[in-house]
Amino acid sequence: MTARPTPDSPFAAKVFPSPNHGERRPLKNTDAPRRPDMLLLHYTDMSDSGQALTRLCDATSEVSAHYFVFENGHILQLVPEARRAWHAGAGVWDNEHDINSASIGIEIAHPGHSRDPATPETMAPYPEEQIAAVIALSRDIITRWNIRADRVLAHSDIAPLRKRDPGEAFPWEALAKAGIGHWAPPAPLQGGRFLSPGESGQPVEALQAMLALYGYGINIDGYYGPETEAVLRAFQRHFRPERIDGIADASTIITLRNLITAR
Repeated sequence: MTARPTPDSPFAAKVFPSPNHGERRPLKNTDAPRRPDMLLLHYTDMSDSGQALTRLCDATSEVSAHYFVFENGHILQLVPEARRAWHAGAGVWDNEHDINSASIGIEIAHPGHSRDPATPETMAPYPEEQIAAVIALSRDIITRWNIRADRVLAHSDIAPLRKRDPGEAFPWEALAKAGIGHWAPPAPLQGGRFLSPGESGQPVEALQAMLALYGYGINIDGYYGPETEAVLRAFQRHFRPERIDGIADASTIITLRNLITAR
């Protein structure tokens, strides 16, 4: 009789295997096995958690994650941590382009942002028991793999032009208080000079350089175009969620500066 596989994390109830994974690709110019050094958090963006789980375990979908967290906090492991789950897609962080090989991915059951065009940035809150489970699982993963705080990221951080998850309703501050992820208190909203789409010049270039220094994949070209606006929105969703507008106001710039300094 074949023994049932055991989850890598004691916080996962059982293994519910997905076929969608492969070998972690080694770093360039090396044959050494790749160890994950990044934790990436997602929402499922589906109203039915059962359907979301089915999709992650369907070979034709070609998508998966290492873990799945239900609304009630129940956790399943879908892919072994040593394997390369297909959860991130195209993206970049700190000059790393193969995010799937570098990361462990957690899918959190959540309907995502509103489908109503009148309220596109509206989100339902995450249940407390679900967040407690995410905290326990994340703490276990980052401890075992020695993942740095500033490499616990949102899907939107590594793919700001494509993704919004886990969104501004996700309680990053609560995770930071539990020892998970990098955080600095968001600077208060205030008036004063700000940068906005369409501008160009040295101040925009300096802003882009700061975002790149923190890890965001962004061209430092001095032009505040759609890419820069998308990166600013991703930054705000994670670190200054009070207002998500893609505008580099004083609050956003000060918060970014404080994060760089704190790291």
